[in-house]
Amino acid sequence: MKTVYDFTVKDRKGEAVSLDAYQGKVLLIVNTATGCGFTPHYDPLEEMYRDLRDKGFEILDFPCNQFANQAPGDAEEIHNFCKMKFGTEFPQFAKIDVNGDNADPLFAFLATEKPFAGFGKGLKNAALQKFADMNNKSYGDKAYIKWNFTKFLIDRSGAVAARFEPTEDMAEVRKAVESLLG
Repeated sequence: MKTVYDFTVKDRKGEAVSLDAYQGKVLLIVNTATGCGFTPHYDPLEEMYRDLRDKGFEILDFPCNQFANQAPGDAEEIHNFCKMKFGTEFPQFAKIDVNGDNADPLFAFLATEKPFAGFGKGLKNAALQKFADMNNKSYGDKAYIKWNFTKFLIDRSGAVAARFEPTEDMAEVRKAVESLLG
C-alpha cells in the first residue's frame, strides 16, 4: 500500500526531501497562501505545532499560487512573511501546483485518498464553493484541491487519516491531531 513516505518533495531551497524522514510522526500537510482570507490559519497552526511537536507532530507547509494568485512571492519571500507575521517554525517547502497537469504527485495522492466532500453549510461556504468552482474549472478532473489551506492529516504509518477544508474549525483539526497523537 502506498503511503506519504513513498514521496519526495523539494524544500524551499529546491533540495529533495524524502517524506520517509517523517516516519512514525503524525503529519498535517497543508497547501498555503500568504494573501488569502484563510492566511490567519497560520496562527493556530503554529500554536498547534509548538504545543505538539514534542509528541511526534509535524506540519508540512506547501505554498501554492493556484487560487486567485494569493501566494505571488518566491519561496524565500513567502518564508520571510510567515516568519515575521506569524512566527512559523514548522517546515515550509517549495512553492508547488496542487492542481492540473503539473500538480505535485504528493497532493494528487492525498486528494485521491481523501477526495473533496464539500466546504460545509452556510452562506460563506456556498460563496467559497462558487468561487472555487470558477477558479478550478480549467483543471477538470485534476482539480484535486479546492482552495488554500486544505489540510491532510497523516497517521504514524503514513496513511491519510482525514482531510480538512479551509472552512473547517481549527479547533476540530487540533482535536483530530491530538487524537492521533494519543
